[in-house]
Amino acid sequence: MDAKTNTRYSSEDRIGALGELLNERYSVRAFLPREVPREVIEHILGVAQRTASWCNSQPWQVLIASGEAKERFRKAIYAEAASGAKDDHDFTPPREYVGVYLERRRESGFQLYNTLGIARGDKAAYSKQALENYNFFGAPHVAVIHTNEPLGIYGAIDCGGYVSNFMLAAQALGLGTIPQAALARHSGLIRRHFNLPDDRRVVCGISFGYADHAHKVNSYRTSRATVADTVTFVDV
Repeated sequence: MDAKTNTRYSSEDRIGALGELLNERYSVRAFLPREVPREVIEHILGVAQRTASWCNSQPWQVLIASGEAKERFRKAIYAEAASGAKDDHDFTPPREYVGVYLERRRESGFQLYNTLGIARGDKAAYSKQALENYNFFGAPHVAVIHTNEPLGIYGAIDCGGYVSNFMLAAQALGLGTIPQAALARHSGLIRRHFNLPDDRRVVCGISFGYADHAHKVNSYRTSRATVADTVTFVDV
């Protein structure tokens, strides 16, 4: 045991495990129908609950739908999305992507479309694939992350940290995840469907379960910018 940090593993082992989880994790877009045991889900939740938050407010609330409840929710949100209903975000989405941010978004999108054999410019196919968000990509479970309205953007930021830790915990236990801002486009429906109070604000969803590793949509990985691209050191 490392006496300085009072942990079971060396610093090299700890950072190595974290780096491995981050490198392995990707957004799964095809899941097996096999349900995750409740004790495994509760293990993930217990780990993620240690997420740091502004003033320790811990603003996240997590609603997890499984089985028939998930199916009812899937049918309701898919129907609204497919109808072309107006977006109903609780938080203002990006106004636009410009410069390198647009380049990264396009690269990611074209990787997805090329993997699925969707021709560039095929808007009908793009739309059809986008609607798969509302089928939860076949996942047996979907989590809805919501926060308290008075906390504003800081509540949402804290929820972002929670989402990241939820996904890393799931990865460590052999599960796949995909965070979905798309579900928050129908925040009003989510509140009505699950009878959430009016002061709850939907941040995103997370579909999760066991990844279908044989499906081609899970065969590609997105790139990451370098540290030099994203960090500025100021020493003097």
